[in-house]
Amino acid sequence: MNKVLVANRGEIARRVLRTLKKMDIKSVAVYSDADRFAPHVLEADESVYLGASPSSESYLRQDAIIQACKELGVDGVHPGYGFLSENAGFARKLKEAGITLIGPSPESMEVMGDKLSAKQAVKAFEVPLVPGVDEAVSSVELGKKIATSIGYPVLIKASAGGGGKGMRLVESEADFEEQMHTAQSEARSSFGDDAVFIEKFVTKPRHIEIQVFADNHGNVVYLFERECSIQRRHQKVIEEAPSAVLTPALRKEMGEAAVKVCKACNYSGAGTVEFLLDADLNFYFLEMNTRLQVEHPVTEEITGTDLVEWQIRVARGEKLPKLQEELSINGHAIEIRVYAEDTLNGFIPDIGTLKRYRIPSGRSVRVDDAFLEGMEIPIYYDPMIAKLVVWGKTRQDAIRRCLVAIDDYQISGVKTTLDFGKYVLKHEAFISGDFDTNFIKHYFSDPRVVNTAMDEEHRALTFSIDQIWKDIKAFKEKEFASREISSSWKNKLQS
Repeated sequence: MNKVLVANRGEIARRVLRTLKKMDIKSVAVYSDADRFAPHVLEADESVYLGASPSSESYLRQDAIIQACKELGVDGVHPGYGFLSENAGFARKLKEAGITLIGPSPESMEVMGDKLSAKQAVKAFEVPLVPGVDEAVSSVELGKKIATSIGYPVLIKASAGGGGKGMRLVESEADFEEQMHTAQSEARSSFGDDAVFIEKFVTKPRHIEIQVFADNHGNVVYLFERECSIQRRHQKVIEEAPSAVLTPALRKEMGEAAVKVCKACNYSGAGTVEFLLDADLNFYFLEMNTRLQVEHPVTEEITGTDLVEWQIRVARGEKLPKLQEELSINGHAIEIRVYAEDTLNGFIPDIGTLKRYRIPSGRSVRVDDAFLEGMEIPIYYDPMIAKLVVWGKTRQDAIRRCLVAIDDYQISGVKTTLDFGKYVLKHEAFISGDFDTNFIKHYFSDPRVVNTAMDEEHRALTFSIDQIWKDIKAFKEKEFASREISSSWKNKLQS
């Protein structure tokens, strides 16, 4: 594999490009009007214009991407995540064109891309499932009977897609009909498929996912877990590895269950098996993502691996670089997704220009980002600016270092989720490890509470600056520092 096209944009495109450069593989970037001068375009060896800014007119143009591969002599395509990364049709077209997809087979994508077929596939391998049905339900009356037999509350979920779309929590039978129609309508609009299924709602659920890897020689490993329970709109905002609640025995049990999921669909490459963990530490299969995850860096940090390199090696037909007994956990890692969002106003996007952009640095700090100072965040795509990843010897050490890194991150021009990240890391529920996917609902939904916490943070910072100024003034009076130098320092501190 001498040349790889990265069929994506933003921070994941840059992330893949770094590994390609390390492996001495030529790279091709693709871009839209909005990304004409984006860093990933400038960093690749070659670049190809795909079209207008909307993704449907650029990054989702399968034929244009394949044509570019043919014209430039591309051997492989790395799809990143999102866009075409889990599109079985695109995978087939690449195969027909003689181009290697750095990812699983289209057949594996199809089995795991539909939640119902995924549940049916893993059921034969005795992977634990949430109580419910593993077949599509279209009748409201049948749905009510199923919900009653399972016991409320229940979840109505779209069979296709993800990201919380087509998902509705139903507390009682009186709300069932309306919520089912809403779920079906949203599923139809988002995925072109209104199939839904019903399962028991797990109380105090934690979202635990297992990183898996398989080659084409029968080897399958799990690279331990990631805790992804801090979410807004069913989408992750903060992830960490390992989880604060898994015991070695439970970790092994979940890892081996994830390996069974791979075998259930004859998997190859990088994948993530997602589980729900209840208050009693019982786990249930949720779904499998047949691609690299946004939060893969925390796994890389605790295992000392390059998962993109592993993907490329497997796609080239090589065996996995390590077997299960060679993998171990070293330290703890936390990832903060830095979105351009107004966290105090329902996490709505806050699109604008990065007037100031300075990233933190240090041996324990990693920033995977997509922007430079002065760039505008496009309205056409996900508003993620960067991923801030911090490693520590222990969980407490990682939290401490992450708080320092957040303070060192300088962004102005847009509001970001950095303030939310700091709020979470300092919250006693997170510090103790006693939290679940309802963290925002329980601790961040009341603006009065949140604003009080933010005000206390601001007062502490103001007090710190005032104290430093008092100390400088006292030093000036005691020693021989000039008034001009002191005034200069005062101005700097005040700014």
